[in-house]
Amino acid sequence: MKTQTPPSRCRILGVDVAMVNVRRALDEVAGFVARRETRYVCFSDVHSIMRAQEDPAHKAALAGADLVMPDGQPLAWTGRLRGHAGVERVCGPDFLGAFCRETAAQGWAHYFYGGADGVAQALAERLRAETPGLVVAGAETPPFRALSEVERAWTLARIRDSGARVLWVGLGCPKQEKWLHENSAELEGIVCLGVGAAFDFATGRVRRAPFVMRRLGLEWLHRLLSEPRRLWRRYLVLAPRFVIATLVESRAGPAAIPPADPRTSG
Repeated sequence: MKTQTPPSRCRILGVDVAMVNVRRALDEVAGFVARRETRYVCFSDVHSIMRAQEDPAHKAALAGADLVMPDGQPLAWTGRLRGHAGVERVCGPDFLGAFCRETAAQGWAHYFYGGADGVAQALAERLRAETPGLVVAGAETPPFRALSEVERAWTLARIRDSGARVLWVGLGCPKQEKWLHENSAELEGIVCLGVGAAFDFATGRVRRAPFVMRRLGLEWLHRLLSEPRRLWRRYLVLAPRFVIATLVESRAGPAAIPPADPRTSG
């Protein structure tokens, strides 16, 4: 697969976010896999960006990612406001299904790691049923507690020995980003993607917002109404802070915003 010029990045509150549309995001990740590169990709929304403001380990995990996808309309809107025309929201749950469908013919093996008890296995079975030709290398749900060093080593060995080329990680933010940052380098030739709630959405364990609400950038409202006690701070406190902080950052002008990391993808 032909190597492209790396996508441009926009530094949003200290996090370098890839300025991509869905098509470019799919092509970038497919290129990583085709070239057997060792990479990790984060899908970050407003909550993830704001979490990075107060959690140095989470910010380091995002900084170490090969791509941080704009998984949130406000990130795409911020990118456009700063001159990156054509940037789109790249939603983790949608990307998971689209990538599996588009690349099934390649024969790349997929491994699913995360979710509640049985969710990873249910996701693998559903995707296999819906996507002819999809190769599933394995699926497992880790214990909720922290793994011991021996358990961590066994987990990585299972993933490597499975023959997986793509690893989907659904541990939730910020746990999955830290997991990717700490472990992906030991998974040589595997592209790891942290897709958060994709496991629950894809298996129907959590109901997604209607399509129209998602297109209008109102998926947050659906989630808030569905889980107000868990998500109120994310959407009623962190989201307004994000809007104010990015507007202030944008008004300060390019000279006040540090340039994005000029790393390449090849």
